[in-house]
Amino acid sequence: MSHWTLKSIPPHDWSLCLDMQVYFDYEHDPEEIFERGFHRPIRAGEKDIVVTIQFNGDAEAPEFAIQTEEDLSKDEMDDANRSLSRILGTDLDLRPLYDQAGNDPLLGPLLSTLYGLKRMSRATLFEDTVNRIVEMQMSHKPTAKKMMYRIRENYGQLIPFEGKTLATWPTPAQLKGADPEAIRGMGPTRRKGEYISDFAARLDQGEIDLEWMDRTATAKEFLEAISDVRGIGPTAAQDLMLYRPTTQAYFPSSKIKGEEKGLRKWIILSYGGDPFRTSEAEFERMIKPWKGCEASAIEFFHLNWVMEYKRRKAERKRNKKSR
Repeated sequence: MSHWTLKSIPPHDWSLCLDMQVYFDYEHDPEEIFERGFHRPIRAGEKDIVVTIQFNGDAEAPEFAIQTEEDLSKDEMDDANRSLSRILGTDLDLRPLYDQAGNDPLLGPLLSTLYGLKRMSRATLFEDTVNRIVEMQMSHKPTAKKMMYRIRENYGQLIPFEGKTLATWPTPAQLKGADPEAIRGMGPTRRKGEYISDFAARLDQGEIDLEWMDRTATAKEFLEAISDVRGIGPTAAQDLMLYRPTTQAYFPSSKIKGEEKGLRKWIILSYGGDPFRTSEAEFERMIKPWKGCEASAIEFFHLNWVMEYKRRKAERKRNKKSR
């Protein structure tokens, strides 16, 4: 058994993430995670392991206690921490965002009410991309998560855990020869199966530098590179951009019939602008308070929207019962 501590750059209140179902996978129940811990299969060197993660609950001195049944070397722990830091966002430094955007009329209040929020992602950009392909054009996310888990069961490893088995996320080498028709039998369309196997094969052959895309490329360079992956359109590319281990993002103009679309449209509308008439200079003025922290700022807006949606849904349910 191995156990260690992973520190995070404050402020970081990981418990806020439990309101975001999109951060978690088929095997996770956010309502149980805070007490039982967050269980996650990852790679540690050449090993597939399951870690149990517990947050200390202190936004100003955030730490994660990590434990696994495997005996790990220091190098293997370091490798595990590389994945864990991406998943949990421990290396994201949001202090410049708090300094710059405290007086922003929209973001400022959210920085207080959601103090310590950091986004979560998956262990690698490959995992995030395959997951995004499976979820594409599916409105019922629980079904999409189940499909993704079936792919993990068939192409990853099955690790005994708490009397059951937990499927790891498959590597490009494990998915490169996947039969699109076999993937179709797990739920996704045959076309999605083609996208997944093609992406894995290109990575395995060294045609795509995923490390550069994830950790070195600018946001603009990332969007251009990820858009070259079959099955990744503009919306998916922008979503994947937000999962990288950086606070920076880029929101290009993508007008259709004269109207901005995607995240850029959402931002303009949030600030009371007109997606048909907002100039580049006006858009830059809107986001100036969170320049350099665009990816992190969007997560505050997103979680606020999710929580407001849940509040309205609960209110409608109470009103219906009271009639």
